[in-house]
Amino acid sequence: MDMIRESTLLACHQAARAVTAAPTGGEYLTFRIGAEEYGIDILKVQEIRSYEAPTRIANAAAYIKGVVNLRGVIVPIVDLRLNLGCETVTYDDLTVVIILNVCDRVVGAVVDSVSDVLELTGDVIRPAPEMSSAVATRFITGIASVQQRMLVLLNIEALMSSPAMGLIGNRAAH
Repeated sequence: MDMIRESTLLACHQAARAVTAAPTGGEYLTFRIGAEEYGIDILKVQEIRSYEAPTRIANAAAYIKGVVNLRGVIVPIVDLRLNLGCETVTYDDLTVVIILNVCDRVVGAVVDSVSDVLELTGDVIRPAPEMSSAVATRFITGIASVQQRMLVLLNIEALMSSPAMGLIGNRAAH
């Protein structure tokens, strides 16, 4: 049974890396973290919920806010603002949780606000530049320029399943 879980986890990591390699068009949910605007593949989004304080888990990383019960499923809640190095984190009426389905696991991501859903064509998406930054470029599928907006397109599956996040690997170990 553990071999099956490990091979599933490995396949998930490989698929996440493959997506990062080639920016393509599609529909993206856009959201704000601080002054920056990000986009993720809409197909990874299950729902959007208002923020409610999760049940804290002892000794969890600061960006893992805890867990919530979502219709019988215990969902870990990650504050992307803390994970991506946002300087100021406040919880207000605009703060939302994006419920994601990544690597057959349901995970919540806290963001400042959700903007909209955009259809992006491949010609507006540019590869992420090589640089040393708070967000490792391996989690960025590209940069899109739409009207006056610059969107950082994230490979949310690669980010959430990364060993540093510790969410998907922990599940495979059980």
